[in-house]
Amino acid sequence: MARTFHRRQFNRAVAATSLVGSALGGAALFAEENRFAESDRANRRTAIGANVAATVHPLASNAALKIYQNGGNAIDAAIAAALCLGVVDGHNSGLGGGCLMLIRTQGGAIHAIDGRETAPAAASETMYLRNGKPVAELSQTGSLACAVPGQIAALKLAHDKLGSLRWVSLFETAIEAAENGYAIGLATHNAISSERENLSNYEASKAVLLKPDGSVPKVGEVLRQPDLAKTLENIAKYGPGWFYAGDFAKSAVEYLDKHAGILTLQDFGNYKAIERTAIRTSYRGNQVIGFPTPSSGGIHIAQMLNMLETFDVAKIYAKSKAEFFHLLAECMKRAFADRAHWLGDSDFVDVPKFLIDPGYAATLTQQISLDKASANIEHGSMEADVDKKHTTHLATADSKGNWVALTSTVNTTWGCKVMIPGTGVMLNNEMDDFSISPGVPNAFGLVGSANNAIAANKRPLSSMSPTIVLSKDGTPTLSCGAAGGPKIINATLQNIVRCIDLNQPIDQAIASARVHQQWRPDIVYHEPNLGGLRQPLNENGNEKNEVTEQLTSLGHPLKVSSSLAIAQGIQMTHRGLLAATDPRTDGQAIAM
Repeated sequence: MARTFHRRQFNRAVAATSLVGSALGGAALFAEENRFAESDRANRRTAIGANVAATVHPLASNAALKIYQNGGNAIDAAIAAALCLGVVDGHNSGLGGGCLMLIRTQGGAIHAIDGRETAPAAASETMYLRNGKPVAELSQTGSLACAVPGQIAALKLAHDKLGSLRWVSLFETAIEAAENGYAIGLATHNAISSERENLSNYEASKAVLLKPDGSVPKVGEVLRQPDLAKTLENIAKYGPGWFYAGDFAKSAVEYLDKHAGILTLQDFGNYKAIERTAIRTSYRGNQVIGFPTPSSGGIHIAQMLNMLETFDVAKIYAKSKAEFFHLLAECMKRAFADRAHWLGDSDFVDVPKFLIDPGYAATLTQQISLDKASANIEHGSMEADVDKKHTTHLATADSKGNWVALTSTVNTTWGCKVMIPGTGVMLNNEMDDFSISPGVPNAFGLVGSANNAIAANKRPLSSMSPTIVLSKDGTPTLSCGAAGGPKIINATLQNIVRCIDLNQPIDQAIASARVHQQWRPDIVYHEPNLGGLRQPLNENGNEKNEVTEQLTSLGHPLKVSSSLAIAQGIQMTHRGLLAATDPRTDGQAIAM
């Protein structure tokens, strides 16, 4: 395949990746009022123009830029960026994982493309039970943990419907990065370090990601992935058929079968990306477009916005930042209680519509006191007085009015840790996103009910929350999403609230300190500098400032976290489209 990506341009982009920060740990901490401490990094955080993109990695953002330069639209740019992220940010996403893609076209149509992974036909509720007890490790690491990948099918469906450039042209930067290598940044270094022992158990994972002596490559060393480059070339040339019914599927099934896996050629061949009906809810006169199940994010963001609409959030924030975070935590707690009980793949279980009914939200807000934290919260009921009727996110938008919010994942760091030899493809561990046994927490501490139990060909519940906000007249004004397991939902909510209620620009909203409450455990996680008040951590690793002390007095158990999700977003401004990346990692926003 012809290479049109100039060597000098590629080398400049590769050099930039040596500064990449971690999206999972060791993240830089930013106060609300001093968000970007380093001016050179800050210059990459935002970009304004007619065609924009924001991703967690400079090479992926440059892949999108190249597509715009070649006349492509936002859908083309998003696909190229996603493919490149699978190379340079492979611990978070890739060909072996899945994605959810929310698109608003220039004509105003909404497309929600579901590329979520599916369970094998041989999967069952008891597959992770040993001597009658669930063994969580089996759903998280190894050949039994992977579901059928969905990303390539979803990207091709989007391209066939809405793309403007040739499919093969969208792979060029990804192939170049895999073939010639990129400088390992801190994110990749930390991701390899955190899973070195597990990665060393699988020959291809070990050969590609570790040095010959088993040690972790240093920051700045070049990682080359020639097998992955060949895989990308074959998908570019022959399409998804090569992946799902051809050489890749055969290689994957043969290898997994030797290592106690249960995926079959029929599982791969039967996979289909699905176009679903997006969730629409009204908030302060805006239309908030979210993703339906198997995403839980769209439903619960809508649910929490319905709760928040009954409060004067801007007034509360102006009066007391602690009260603002308290209110958010109370809404989060109730939404996650409902998530644990009610949510599952809507192709298999009935997900109640009352969850996004404003009347149901009213019954929940009646339980919220601004004076104290609530305790012993349980899921809501259909008897309520209403009508019965880790991961990466990227954002693109173009001058024609096409907007894309795309969240991709292999689930936890490096997925199931199994790379298929000769392909460079690391498989997901999305089976852990099912409830392997009701009440047993998954890798993110989330519990679930029978609605999210394992079943053949079922899609596990996801926290991915690609979101697009439209004005009253249907004009797109905001796009946002995040990476970080269940923290995705609450990070996306806070970005929406900050932009709409607090009238903050998207870059400030993304950079501001966040809170997270997921019902179980009953803890409010928060980033340092909450409310913009930096204080040193005490001997227990916690921070005391005016805001945290007030939250404690309201009855919230607190725990500090260095980074609660990694977000990207785009906002329409009077100067043009403003793209922003999260200062918690070293991504890049581009514009032209």
